[in-house]
Amino acid sequence: MQVYKGLDIATNKITHAEKQGVRHYLVDIHIRKRHYLFLSEVQCLHRNFLKTQCVPIIVGGSNSYIEKLVEDPVFMFKYKYDSCFIWIDVEQLVLNRRVDRRVDKTVNAGLVNEVRQIFIPDIFKGRKIIDRDDESKKMIPQTSISSIKNNTHILICYQLDKIQRLINEKLWLVHQIIASDVFEEDRKEVVDEALRNTVLQPCLAIVKRFL
Repeated sequence: MQVYKGLDIATNKITHAEKQGVRHYLVDIHIRKRHYLFLSEVQCLHRNFLKTQCVPIIVGGSNSYIEKLVEDPVFMFKYKYDSCFIWIDVEQLVLNRRVDRRVDKTVNAGLVNEVRQIFIPDIFKGRKIIDRDDESKKMIPQTSISSIKNNTHILICYQLDKIQRLINEKLWLVHQIIASDVFEEDRKEVVDEALRNTVLQPCLAIVKRFL
């Protein structure tokens, strides 16, 4: 969903500040009515990377696109290129709690009006759009918020199962980084230090060995 323009809050798109000067591709580039051909775009980008001798980093919360890229019988990515797979593994209960907090955060950030403008824009013609206010939030039934959380929990379970399938059935060599403790913490300064020590440094070591 992040490839399409709009729904920045709902899809939790990375912000300009969070990019920290690192160029990102295939984010916020298409209108929603356009059919998206993932493999075609990746192949085009990949050819450009090869010309500049850059090593692309393919990142996804959902691993469906990554599997499609690697296992595609026409592109034959896994036969042409060496890949280094890194899995930032967090316990599902920890992920579920984090998801619940994130959903609450998106609601407070204006999720309701963002979705309304996308799917029922006509009601806003000639009217002032109210954003981030109590009236807007009250119009979301609590059951809807709970459904979003529960559906995301199910998606997490599905994604974790798929990773195990890629390891056990597709025989992907996946480096597992255990990071549950990092995401249990709420204080930013503690999280930043834990990310450096528990996630960043081990990942850098893995990538250096790979290269």
